[in-house]
Amino acid sequence: MFSWGKKTENTSSTSIKSGSESGESDLPKITKPFEHPVETPKETNNGLEDISPSDDKTKFRKYEIVLNHFRDLDKKYPIKENNCPEEDYEALTDFEKSWLTKECILRYLRACNWDENQAIQRITNSIAWRREFGIAGGKFQTLTPEMVSVENETGKQQIFGYDNGRRPCLFLMSGRQNTKTSMRQIQHLIFMLETTLDIMPQNQDKLALCVDFKSYHDVPGVLKSSSMPSVTVGKQVLHILQYHYPERLGRALFINIPFLAWAFLKICYPFVDPYTKQKIAFDTPFTEFIPSEQLALNYGGDINFQYVHEEYWPSLIELSSKRRDNYFKNFEKLGSEIGLSEIDLRELD
Repeated sequence: MFSWGKKTENTSSTSIKSGSESGESDLPKITKPFEHPVETPKETNNGLEDISPSDDKTKFRKYEIVLNHFRDLDKKYPIKENNCPEEDYEALTDFEKSWLTKECILRYLRACNWDENQAIQRITNSIAWRREFGIAGGKFQTLTPEMVSVENETGKQQIFGYDNGRRPCLFLMSGRQNTKTSMRQIQHLIFMLETTLDIMPQNQDKLALCVDFKSYHDVPGVLKSSSMPSVTVGKQVLHILQYHYPERLGRALFINIPFLAWAFLKICYPFVDPYTKQKIAFDTPFTEFIPSEQLALNYGGDINFQYVHEEYWPSLIELSSKRRDNYFKNFEKLGSEIGLSEIDLRELD
């Protein structure tokens, strides 16, 4: 998922061809992310899993136990994941309440095999981790676009298009690595993951992870020498994704896999839970999963996408901010309660 370089990082501004590396195209150049998936027949539920007393009374009761636990506004929660003194605990902010949706609670319950006590503990740990990592919103939002912009100057991560299931696609391209190993690389990944969730369409809560291992040494700023991440770092990232983002992966696609990457994946694969393994496809063309109207030429699509950092990055941040503001406006309009539905929160004006 990462590529770790040994040379000094290059932070110069760059304009990178991404969609038609084999040559010029007569198609209009696209340099900004898509705001919406390809139009499909309207469906009442295209990805979200709901629950009601008529479906399963036992599971619904477990959901209510978790919901009521976090609706107790006298409760306070740690501000860091480990060894946080109780006197430092703080009550939930409105941003955190808006994160604690009905679907969020259900995702954690399913990940905990419907053990309500485990789900409560796991959500509590995620609240602490999100605060410490700087992505919890408000006073706890310390991870900013400016902090990680340099990491994306070569377009090594791109949020572009939606797959056939209306899931936003997050592309990871290790062959475009432009910086040395650092905590900022992990911050960058989490920032892009959160941004992908921000632009999630209504009736969907999962993303498509598209990993391309191809080398792009012709791209300005890319490190000339790179290697796969250590197993320790790979396990750390995998823990974050599986523990703090349960049920968020709709599918994971891996292409252009070299021998070294196969070896790395083989080592890390045993740490992937069985449910996630069912969503993984190796060396299958992206065209089987993503509509050509939203897929770049170099992946067999119809879009002449070119990564121009000075155009793509501000556009992505603006789109993310607009969607996040809309989400929070709906949250306030609906009463600022824990347990609201993401279907209602993601409704656009």
